[in-house]
Amino acid sequence: MAAKRFFGESGSDSDPPSEKRMRTRPSFASVIGEVVMVNSLKNFCSGLEPMLRRVVNEEVESGLARCSRTLTRNPSLRIQALEPSSLELRFSKSLKLPIFTGSKIVHVDRSQLQIILVDTRGDQAVPPTLPSLIKVEIVVLDSDFPPGDRTNWTSEEFDRKIVRERQGKRPLLAGELSVTMRSNGVAAIGEIELTDNSSWIRSRKFRLGARVSPGSYQGIRIREAISEAFIVKDHRGELYKKHYPPQLGDEVWRLEKIGKEGAFHKKLGDEGINTVQDFLKLSVVDPNKLRRILGQGMSEKIWDATIKHARTCEKGNKHYIYQGSNFIITLNPICQVERAEVNGQIYTQKDLSNNIIRPYIESLVRQAYLNWTTLEEVEVPYYPEIAQLTQGEMENRCPTQYHLANKAFEEYLPHAQLGASNDWQITTSTFVTTPFEHTIGYSSMPETSSSSDGNSLAPPRCFMDGS
Repeated sequence: MAAKRFFGESGSDSDPPSEKRMRTRPSFASVIGEVVMVNSLKNFCSGLEPMLRRVVNEEVESGLARCSRTLTRNPSLRIQALEPSSLELRFSKSLKLPIFTGSKIVHVDRSQLQIILVDTRGDQAVPPTLPSLIKVEIVVLDSDFPPGDRTNWTSEEFDRKIVRERQGKRPLLAGELSVTMRSNGVAAIGEIELTDNSSWIRSRKFRLGARVSPGSYQGIRIREAISEAFIVKDHRGELYKKHYPPQLGDEVWRLEKIGKEGAFHKKLGDEGINTVQDFLKLSVVDPNKLRRILGQGMSEKIWDATIKHARTCEKGNKHYIYQGSNFIITLNPICQVERAEVNGQIYTQKDLSNNIIRPYIESLVRQAYLNWTTLEEVEVPYYPEIAQLTQGEMENRCPTQYHLANKAFEEYLPHAQLGASNDWQITTSTFVTTPFEHTIGYSSMPETSSSSDGNSLAPPRCFMDGS
């Protein structure tokens, strides 16, 4: 009896008949055909290889020949590659800092920017035997270039450090950015300005660079110029910056410790002291009144900083003449006496420093101050008697103190006040002098003030100026 088959089992373990019929064994002829084909392909590649090698060699040799002809036609390229150049561009002076956006970039002495060509072997200006025309281009660089203390670099390194404008912004550097350097090796740069601050780059600083314009010169390489690193501030900061040195016509808030629209600025403006010149004139004629105007908020430390900054002001060449029936007084722009003539007698600074007539001259100076707008303005006068003084005589012409030793001088002194305030009263107290920065160094002693502003020391006066 045959065993029972379980459901799902087939009658045989072999594949279905249909699958057997689908499987076919490769014939002997097909195998021989494949072997022949592989052998033919190998033979074809073996025959093609020499031809390919020949074509590649021909192309390489052709390329080398073209390069060789280029070097032959341009010997300067061979020199540049083989010989380092001793020529370089330089900025003739340092830049005036700080630099603000939209402001003209100039040298530290406010002169126009200049690029010069020098030979580093002797650090001398290049003679005019060099090419007569060289195009020079001004660019902006990141301040971290060159790295370290390197003094040499390649043109490619220089180009990679050129800073471009931010996306959506104007060109970073505007103005006359390309100039011609002639045979004298000097190129003057016109007005250029930066249009964006430097806060957005990692180093926070820029440099100016100058390079020979690509394609404009075929000689030996000329190394690029690089300025010192500097911060570029937004032009809004320039509206509030101090001036060093201040100018006579500057608004008074340009002085140290006097803020624009601040308490000191408003107090001075209320008294008609609007410019640096106004400030200096009153500091010479009546420093006690100036301190009272500024009030108790102006401490001695703040006063020292303000007056020191003011005294660096360039006084210029203008002089002012105050004259009456028997006198002619010559004053500089800040009300200091240059020369006096009384009753036909001429007094120089040396004579006035220790003369019985000095209190009378000081009274005339105060009158001149009150009538400043009526004075005659002249350029620098020439006085032969002053020119004959020696430097040694000039240095000791102003003593530390002046004592009234002769009662005869009283005929010169006015017995009435010069103004509506007691500030203008002429007294016979000790007169003290303090020099300005560019005058002769006098000794000085501060005088005691009894003013109600709480300051125990009043700033000293200086009617006599040695400049």
